[in-house]
Amino acid sequence: MSPGMLKMWISIAGMGLMFLAIITIYFSRYKLKGVLKFLTAIIAYIFLFISGITLFIVLFT
Repeated sequence: MSPGMLKMWISIAGMGLMFLAIITIYFSRYKLKGVLKFLTAIIAYIFLFISGITLFIVLFT
């Protein structure tokens, strides 16, 4: 696999993580209550952080 193609797949994975972060943040804010709300928010922000770093690295390499 060429380096360009590998970067494409990595950036698609980063965008997928960003989409998952959006969905889980929505559920944690508006649909869930209690401990589950806190856990999904933590998971969502971890997804967002990982996707941001991934896309930043792909952009500048």
